[in-house]
Amino acid sequence: MKNKILRYLIDNAVRLVTRTDYLQTENMLPDGGCILATNHNSRLDIPILFANPVRHDMTALIADDYRSNLFFWIILQTGGAIWLDRTKADFSAFRQAVDLLRQGKVLGIAPEGTRSRVGQLLEGKPGVLLLAARAGVPIVPVGITGTEDGMQKLLSFRKPKIIARFGKAFHLPPIPREGRDDAMQANTTEVMCQIAALLPEKYRGFYRNFPRVGEIIRENGYMI
Repeated sequence: MKNKILRYLIDNAVRLVTRTDYLQTENMLPDGGCILATNHNSRLDIPILFANPVRHDMTALIADDYRSNLFFWIILQTGGAIWLDRTKADFSAFRQAVDLLRQGKVLGIAPEGTRSRVGQLLEGKPGVLLLAARAGVPIVPVGITGTEDGMQKLLSFRKPKIIARFGKAFHLPPIPREGRDDAMQANTTEVMCQIAALLPEKYRGFYRNFPRVGEIIRENGYMI
């Protein structure tokens, strides 16, 4: 019941204070466990993803420094967020995330590992691919634009224009025992390029000049 109330409040708040469009939602899997891998420029990214029109069973893996903000703590705690301690290898949070995915839930995660302060993609980290491999679930990439200055606009009583674009689900190849580090780096790069392919060039940051981004755009017929 609490989750339904939270969902109702978030949906209405997003509609009331932002102009948000959800594009290519047909790529969002209608059921079953999956990871939403997104870029992360603002605290607004979290409620934007929670308010997606397809899956209402979403939670997120969130760095525990969000606990210091009462508003977001209430949203995340009520929504069943998994708190991640980034100062250590947080195996407890990892196990909780895998369990939820195996139960058929949607888990949002930012592979960059932290919020970008420059409005562009940072270099990705391998956490998302380890989760996907352990839980055996696909990844749905998401590119979010317009949140990087969204809080400033809200504080000046302007509605930010936000776009959340969903890419096609994909599976990563298994990580072999030999050449493990290289394979993990290649898989991490693939996840980040899948996200970058959903973003205008100015948002691609670290991955702006990766040829794989253009390949993904052509393969999937994305119109950015």
